[in-house]
Amino acid sequence: MHVHFYELNSIDDSKLKYAVILTRYNNEWIYVRHKDRQTWEIPGGRREQNESIEETARRELYEETGAKTFELYPLLIYSVTHDSGEESYGGLFYSEVTELGSLPLESEIGQVSCMKELPSNLTYPSIQPQLLDKGLKKLCL
Repeated sequence: MHVHFYELNSIDDSKLKYAVILTRYNNEWIYVRHKDRQTWEIPGGRREQNESIEETARRELYEETGAKTFELYPLLIYSVTHDSGEESYGGLFYSEVTELGSLPLESEIGQVSCMKELPSNLTYPSIQPQLLDKGLKKLCL
C-alpha cells in the first residue's frame, strides 16, 4: 500500500471518495474510536452521493466528534494505492474546533479523545501517520 500526495485542484473533485480531517481542540488532536474497534483513527469518512468533498468533511467531523463550532481548511489531496493497483483519492483537511457537543445518536463512534500525539494503536497504521506528517508540514506546525 502506497500513499501519494497532490496539490489541491490537481485531481478532479469527482474522484475524491474520502475526507480526513486533522482536528485540533484546546491545543490537542482529536482521535476517534469506532464502536466495533479498539484502535484509534483521525476523524473522516466516505463521501455521499451529491455531496462536495468539503460537505463530506463537515458532516464527518460533526458525526464523528460532535463538533458544533469549527473552522475547516482544505490542505491537499491524497491517494492510497493498494497492492491490486487500485488508487483511491481523498481530501485532507485541517479543523480548529471551538465547541464540542454530544455525538449524534446514529454515530458509529464509541469514543472521542483529545491527545497530544498520534496514538500507537491506529486502525490504519500505514496511512494515518503519513497524512498527519504531510498535513503538519503543509500547516508549518
